[in-house]
Amino acid sequence: MFKKILFATTASPTCDNAAKVAFDLELKWDAKLFVFHVLGIPSRGYSPFVRDARTGELEMPDPDYVDWVIEEMKNTYDVLLADTEDVSVEAAVGVPHREILRKARKEDIDLIIMGAHTRQEDVGAARYRSIAGSTMQKVAKAARCPVVIISRPCTTCWKLFSNIVFGTDFSKASDYAYMWAYQLAREVGARLHLFHACDINSRDPGHVLDQAKIEDKIERAKEEMQKRYVAKMNGYDNYSLEVREGAPYVEILKFAREKTGDLIVMAHHTREIDPEKALLGSTVEQVVLRSACPVASVNHPDKVADI
Repeated sequence: MFKKILFATTASPTCDNAAKVAFDLELKWDAKLFVFHVLGIPSRGYSPFVRDARTGELEMPDPDYVDWVIEEMKNTYDVLLADTEDVSVEAAVGVPHREILRKARKEDIDLIIMGAHTRQEDVGAARYRSIAGSTMQKVAKAARCPVVIISRPCTTCWKLFSNIVFGTDFSKASDYAYMWAYQLAREVGARLHLFHACDINSRDPGHVLDQAKIEDKIERAKEEMQKRYVAKMNGYDNYSLEVREGAPYVEILKFAREKTGDLIVMAHHTREIDPEKALLGSTVEQVVLRSACPVASVNHPDKVADI
């Protein structure tokens, strides 16, 4: 399913958790793994220097400097590289998200893996600010393939994963995410957990849904999931279906913990808008920043099998 994987890294400790997942997937799928780092952003004007993405220092990006950066990357991931066979370690100069997307298009990448942050800082601080890394935001928005985002140390191993959690809001974008999650679950024999959270919080502080209306919303959501997803499974019965009420990101995180989820799959955005203009949805962002397992953001149907 994954023939080519792109691991976009800053080659710093902030990407260590993502690196382990990337190399695990390379081994499991016998895929070609590209370890890719954008080493500097060109300075303004006609200056021959670039600003190093990690140190902020101005550097001359001559061939010797680029080779040195690649050697440093190999030293950083030497333990992981020792167990691999088909890995290419590469570096480029430019604006990070543009170079990552250009590389993904050039190589026809099936999956991009990256961390939620690019700076060395406390993960919790970013969570409270509700801000995911800008490079990750821009890559997830424009990538033609699913983007797996790693925010925290993974508690499960992808070489042995068996539980995929798919969160839906019944949007068209969620349909693409479902097709990818289903295809992956069927490919590896994983259990697919279909999940929807009925957001019962009203914008009108004086209006509160009574329990009968909440239960009615839950039943209608279950019927929609049966019609929209289960009916397309072609006999695949290794799944569960759950609908709960509450704040969507809170409920999906709780559900994923209960099911020992190895991967959460969600649509990049939740509204019916042009994917090229969509920002990372607030629910997805909150899940990304808090999840103990990888989160896959799906924005386009390009790498999704039609089922």
